[in-house]
Amino acid sequence: MSILMRITRMAYRYRTRLILAYVSFFAAIGFSLLVPWLFGEAIDQIVVVEGVLEDGGRFIANPDLTAGVLFLLASLLLGASLLRGFCDFARTYTTDSLSQLVSYDFRNQIYDKLQHVSFAYHDKEHTGNLMSKATADVEAIRRFVNMGLVRSLEVVVRTIGVTSVLIFLNWELALISLVFVPFLVMRSTFVIGKLRRMWLHVQEVNGELVTVLQENLVGIHVVKAFGSENFERRKYDKKAQELRGEYYESERLQGTNSAWMSLYFTFALCLIVWYGGWEIIRGDLSAGDLAKFVLYLNQLTFPIRASAQIINSFSRAISSGRRIFDVLDTSSPVEEKPGAREMGRANGHVRFENASFAYEARAATLDRVNIDAEPGKVTAILGAPGSGKSTVVNLLPRFYDVTDGKVTIDGDDIRDFTLESLRRNVGIVQQDIFLFDATIRDNIAYGVSNATEEDIINAAKIAQLHEQIMSFAYGYDTWVGERGSTLSGGQRQRLSIARTILVNPPILILDDSTSSVDVETERQIHQAMVNVMKGRTTFVIAHRLSTVREADQILVLRDGNIVEQGNHTELMTSRGIYRDIYELQLRPQEEVLLDASIAGGDGGDN
Repeated sequence: MSILMRITRMAYRYRTRLILAYVSFFAAIGFSLLVPWLFGEAIDQIVVVEGVLEDGGRFIANPDLTAGVLFLLASLLLGASLLRGFCDFARTYTTDSLSQLVSYDFRNQIYDKLQHVSFAYHDKEHTGNLMSKATADVEAIRRFVNMGLVRSLEVVVRTIGVTSVLIFLNWELALISLVFVPFLVMRSTFVIGKLRRMWLHVQEVNGELVTVLQENLVGIHVVKAFGSENFERRKYDKKAQELRGEYYESERLQGTNSAWMSLYFTFALCLIVWYGGWEIIRGDLSAGDLAKFVLYLNQLTFPIRASAQIINSFSRAISSGRRIFDVLDTSSPVEEKPGAREMGRANGHVRFENASFAYEARAATLDRVNIDAEPGKVTAILGAPGSGKSTVVNLLPRFYDVTDGKVTIDGDDIRDFTLESLRRNVGIVQQDIFLFDATIRDNIAYGVSNATEEDIINAAKIAQLHEQIMSFAYGYDTWVGERGSTLSGGQRQRLSIARTILVNPPILILDDSTSSVDVETERQIHQAMVNVMKGRTTFVIAHRLSTVREADQILVLRDGNIVEQGNHTELMTSRGIYRDIYELQLRPQEEVLLDASIAGGDGGDN
């Protein structure tokens, strides 16, 4: 119930609408109860009994009825019906708008939370499951606010009000009509518990289905390259079948419960007509009172039928709320300290002091690493996959936090600064480049909202991209498509570089930034990046010779430890791991680069 209370507190933020919803349905119930009473009174005014029905009496028109009384009764009925309709509209408007506002808040809270949790959270959560929580689970919360939070109270109040009137009219008929209620209460209690468990599983399966779909769409090139369309179709079909079965079972349970409710009302109505008719014949009940009773009993059909939907909304809200609050309540390992201060433009002196890091339930990825990167110097990081290269640079902008030791910039622990100001000082060209489905201009200017056209063009020129952009029909207004699908790999790389250049950070991270471009393109980018790296503290994760040889210091990592450190000449002299890497991987690249330079020179002469 704590989950439902938290949802209710969210709705209470819009207490004016919530109160108006309650007031409007109270008024609607009042006018609803008035209509059958006026109708029954009209029947008694129009029709009277001559003699005793049991002894051969009969119904006749009331000879004393006047046109004025008849007009008054009709006017009262019309007025009560119109007011009931107005109040029903007010209740519908306030509850629907309230539910939309609450779902809007939940969507924004989930989105904001996902923006601020660390990489560690996204590493273990499936994207499709998070998408399901932000869509299907939020929709379940909206239905609860609409149906459960407001309509459930309306059902209770209407049931109590109608039942009280029925007992007041004829307690014997009331007992007959309510004889099945205990059975319905017990059944509803059973159903709500079972539905809660079923809907929790439904939402989990739905999240898994969305994950399968998301992975298929993102990896469609791999799917087609390996001819795995049928395999992916079977995988999706299997999960869709499971979801269909779960939905079917929950709908079947709801339908069965609703059928029992309808059957109760039908039996009760038959007994009322039978026993009420005998009461009229004996003279213990008037025709108008029986009409009132039947009409009031008919008003019980709404709470009876709605109870199944309300039970369903409670069940789904509990399961969906649990999934949503799992996201909202998660604590990020990377959080700002209370009172964290803004970092101005840094000089760029970066130090790792006995820095260690380990992912959850894994061996340490970094073990007491010490790095001293002076302002304006280039640090190249080499190592086999899994040696900790990417982890080193991910600690600098606090995508992760060290588990021991510290990382400092200009002598200050980076954990003392706000995340936003820290990351303004650290520019990153990532290995896995992501471009937004927008124009080239928008992608370059991403993160610098006040960038001028001149700034954007200058960044593109430095990244050796301007001429290619101008060759497009729409220039900088060219739409790049989803994930930059309309651009080549080299163009995406250079666009990412231009985006980082525009931020103008004092610290630069190049995470294998030229791994997917050809040698000639790499040579052009390298020539441009020489100017970009001037005056910046630069970390390069690369296996390309051009950057590694010219680095001020080279770090060779193995199993989370720095096993060699120095410049190219020093490490070649030491005849260690770096020399092996150079001989096996980097020297062949030197020859290719030389050939590319010669070819470029010949082309220029011609």
